Amino acid sequence: MQLTAPASRHTGIRDTDGMAVASFVLGLLGLLVLNIFLGPIAIVLASIALWRGTNRRGRAFLGLGLGVADLLVLVAFMEADSTVSWSF
Repeated sequence: MQLTAPASRHTGIRDTDGMAVASFVLGLLGLLVLNIFLGPIAIVLASIALWRGTNRRGRAFLGLGLGVADLLVLVAFMEADSTVSWSF
């Protein structure tokens, strides 16, 4: 008896769905902390997920938008107090 994975298993799609969700979560978290790191990571993950054809396109687009928003918030706070970091 052979134990093999079923042929219909699509791990690549599941991985891209995970990337889409991760980009959304990291983009959302990046609005609060570490936006200089989490923003670009969210953008990259969302871009890869969209390029590979994720089923969760909405989450990927939200992650992409939140990643860009992270960087815009960083730039706004850098202009406000002339530093690379910000705090509450």
